[in-house]
Amino acid sequence: MTATAVKSTGSGTAPGPVGPVLRKRRPYGTALGLGTAVLYLSLIVLIPLAAVVWRSTEGGWDTFWAAVRTPDAWAALELTVGASLIVALVNVVMGTVIAWVLVRDKFWGKSIVDTLIDLPFALPTIVAGLVLLALYGTNSPLHINLAYTRFSVGVALLFVTLPFVVRTVQPVLKSWTATWSRPRTPWAPPRSPPSGASSCRTSPRP
Repeated sequence: MTATAVKSTGSGTAPGPVGPVLRKRRPYGTALGLGTAVLYLSLIVLIPLAAVVWRSTEGGWDTFWAAVRTPDAWAALELTVGASLIVALVNVVMGTVIAWVLVRDKFWGKSIVDTLIDLPFALPTIVAGLVLLALYGTNSPLHINLAYTRFSVGVALLFVTLPFVVRTVQPVLKSWTATWSRPRTPWAPPRSPPSGASSCRTSPRP
C-alpha cells in the first residue's frame, strides 16, 4: 500500500506533470554591490588592520609581547577593556529601558528624545569629544570636571554606544508588543478552505 498525492483544481481533473524547477539567476547588480562593499571595507578597515598587525609583528612575537607588557600599554588595555565591560552592562539595562519607553509610552517631547538618541550618529567623533569636554571639562557649566579621568572614558563610550543598543532593541520590542496586543480568540471555529484549493488524498496502489 502506497500513498500518492493528487492536486485538485476544482474541476475534477488532475494536472499534468510538473516541469523542472528553474533556478533564478542572481542579478548582476547584487554581485556588483557586494564587490563594492567588500572593496570599501577592505580599504577602510581590513587593510589598515592588517598593516597594524604586520608592523607589530615585524620584530617577531617576542618583540610584540614585550611591547604589550610595557606598563603604559598594559594600563591602556586594562582601562579600555574594563570601561567597555562596564559600559556594556549599563547599556544593556538603560538601553533596553529607553527603547521600552519609546515603544510603549506616548508623552510630550517623545520626538525630541528620539532625535537626541540619534545625535551621536550625526556628530563626527572630534565634535562629540569637544561637546563632552565643554559639558564636563574644566569650564563646565554644570560644574562637573571629568576631564582626563577614567570616568570620562566611560562617559564618552556611553555617549557613542547607547544609540546602537536602543536602535537594535526597538524593533524587537515592537514585534513583541504587536504580538501581545493582538486579540486572541481560541474558541473561534476554524475557517473552511476556499474552493479550488489543493488537497491530498491517499489511494491504494497494487
